[in-house]
Amino acid sequence: MWFDEGVFYQIYPLGYCGAERENDFGAVRHRLGKIEAQIPHLKELGVSAVLFNPLFESECHGYDTVDFYHIDRRLGTDEEFKSLVEKLHDAGIRVVLDGVFNHVGRMFPPFREVLGQRESAPHRNWFYVDFYGNSRYNDGLGYADWEGHPELVKLRLEDAGLQTYLMDAVRHWIRAWGIDGLRLDVSYLLPPWFMELLRRTVNAEKSEFFLMGEVIHLQNFVCNIRPDRLDSITNYEGFRSMLSAFNSRNLFEIEYSMNRLFADLPWALCPRKNLFNFADNHDVERAATALKDGRDLHGLYTLLFTMPGIPCVYYGSEYGVLGDKSDLDYNLRPCVDDLGHGTDETLPDHIKRLAEIRRTSRALAYGSYRKATLANTNFSFVRECDGEAIIVALNIGDGDVTLHVGDGEGTDLLTGQTGDLRALALPPHSSRVLRRSR
Repeated sequence: MWFDEGVFYQIYPLGYCGAERENDFGAVRHRLGKIEAQIPHLKELGVSAVLFNPLFESECHGYDTVDFYHIDRRLGTDEEFKSLVEKLHDAGIRVVLDGVFNHVGRMFPPFREVLGQRESAPHRNWFYVDFYGNSRYNDGLGYADWEGHPELVKLRLEDAGLQTYLMDAVRHWIRAWGIDGLRLDVSYLLPPWFMELLRRTVNAEKSEFFLMGEVIHLQNFVCNIRPDRLDSITNYEGFRSMLSAFNSRNLFEIEYSMNRLFADLPWALCPRKNLFNFADNHDVERAATALKDGRDLHGLYTLLFTMPGIPCVYYGSEYGVLGDKSDLDYNLRPCVDDLGHGTDETLPDHIKRLAEIRRTSRALAYGSYRKATLANTNFSFVRECDGEAIIVALNIGDGDVTLHVGDGEGTDLLTGQTGDLRALALPPHSSRVLRRSR
């Protein structure tokens, strides 16, 4: 599928475009041009799909949806978004939106109706309401929310009318804008039958539609990567293991995770299943901030693009931009105009080359995983598919190392140099991606 072979780029539109933190529901601002202006950069970087975080009308950050049918007025109009999608498609870039189906904002009209009409509200069964309770807003009624956040009202997905409303909205996104996929926010809270309903809905509209679920813990959710539910889920285990392994100088940690997840072994969680991989995103520290040693950025992205799964780059991180979780996470999603130059001016070229390598390698998109060598500060593994073998080697130590990663010769796809796989030289803080000669 296109997404298995793809390179994703994540944009948080409200932050990227410099939108106000709170929606005043006044005049429309026309800011989507900031994203359109970056299309040449995305194409040059080798991006094949953009993942947009929430961009529907909302109260504040996008996950508090008010209207599922219209683009947030702080970004622009529906017609402007349609034009943006068309231009991305013209550039060969697919478009995936953030589908927030677990909860809405308090200003969502059906919920406002419940607050005003109480038991007589026609849409009262769209929510888990306790008319004998109360909320922190002193509403005179209680309701379920998302993880203790009363500004996010939990939806009662069992209601048939709500199901119709949401599926009609999804059909509208596909028909009006031609989107290619959805990320399901907090999918770990969505029942399997809802994922199956969504899959039937999107398949009836568009072939090869991508459905990816946000999952914090993999163990009990991998079963949902199946044709009638999801194509992929977020690989938080791999993300945490990568950063911890680099920072602790203990690559055993990431190899353990990759072996547990992807090896062709009876007890592996998801061999030959492509999880959604990332080095950072809108919810966690930027990679350049999280890494203790900035020299590890190149190796981190080499691993991201070559480990089993679908690689995704968060906007600005291709430059090594810094960002922590202070100021209510707003430092993680700055305006594109305020990104600055980052910490590594050579990183974009490295990522561009990695994206090109991945696009031309079936082994990296679909191949098996097998460890070749492993030590605290160096690690190598093999990906194989249809007769192609890719050998990946990392050295995060301060000294030279020589590894025996296989027999014969290989061509380093990063440099074009040919070397002996039985004595592969790795300088300090370097990485290699080699195609074994047949």
